[in-house]
Amino acid sequence: MKRILLLFALLLSTISFSQMNNDRLETLLTEKVDSIDGISGRWQLVYNELPMMVITDETNDRMRIIAPIVEVDKLNEEILLDCLAANFHTALDVKYALSNDIMWSVFIHPLSPLSDKELNSAVDQVYYAAINFGTTYTSTPLLFGGGGGDEEPVEEKKPEIKLKKT
Repeated sequence: MKRILLLFALLLSTISFSQMNNDRLETLLTEKVDSIDGISGRWQLVYNELPMMVITDETNDRMRIIAPIVEVDKLNEEILLDCLAANFHTALDVKYALSNDIMWSVFIHPLSPLSDKELNSAVDQVYYAAINFGTTYTSTPLLFGGGGGDEEPVEEKKPEIKLKKT
């Protein structure tokens, strides 16, 4: 019985220690990015010469990493549609989003379950989505589904969508 209680206590201490919070997030970001400034929960950073922001809300267990890309009035309909397609196919864990007349590369996630590995990936993906905007619209150097340079393109079968009439 003592072994079970000891094992349970160790498990609980591991779980509570591994939860992400602002202090842990700031430590990890400081190790990863080129520069970081701001206050807890509101950081401006530079990663590979790209400005980003990290915003958290510990009370509601949310966080986001964002990078501005371009002013919306410089975009045409084709690019906006490309962003929507990328959000489904190639942007993976980040999305292209509009706010305050700016197109952003955005990663949004609950704060506490975020792992160190996920955070590192998120920063990289926000970066790649921003620098690949207007070209491949990808958030990683790899294409989801194994797409690569030497493979024959596969024609994607479009599903039949039946819209409900109102």
